Amino acid sequence: MRPSNRTNILDAAVRVIERDGITALTFEAVATESGIARGGLLYHFPSRDALLQGIHQHLASVWEASMIDAAGKPAEAAATTERYQAYALTCAQTASRAELQLMFDAAATDDNMQPWTTVVERWSPPTPQDLSDPAALDLFIAKLAADGMWVFEALSRSRLAPEVRQAIADRLAQTIAAASTTA
Repeated sequence: MRPSNRTNILDAAVRVIERDGITALTFEAVATESGIARGGLLYHFPSRDALLQGIHQHLASVWEASMIDAAGKPAEAAATTERYQAYALTCAQTASRAELQLMFDAAATDDNMQPWTTVVERWSPPTPQDLSDPAALDLFIAKLAADGMWVFEALSRSRLAPEVRQAIADRLAQTIAAASTTA
């Protein structure tokens, strides 16, 4: 099945950001990259803000699909441990330059952050309310470590070696499993 024009536009926009940075995201650049006329872009996205919101929703959906693949089922059907491990495994994948820029961009506005927040709330542990529960704290620390991998890459502009990423993901999975058995 062919991707829709909307999906082609979003994928093209991500390529523009990957190659040239988020400030280069213009209708003209996306039109050129996607091969769709500017009017076609405006049909789907009437403003740059609408395009950015669409990109955030699109990428959050891609990340959620990765979590579903990692768990082998949707969040609603996954046990707590399976959800947290799928979240950690997905975060252990190297985020693209565009994803990193967009994640930081999302933090600036509630509308752009909402798709990410929805996915995170579905798959990762909430901030512990009971600080005396070591298992809840361990799960939250594992979430922070998983999130920290892509933040580290964004801030240091260096990539973790695949074997380091895998070792971290494996250790997070162990931590999550141990915390979940004591919860």
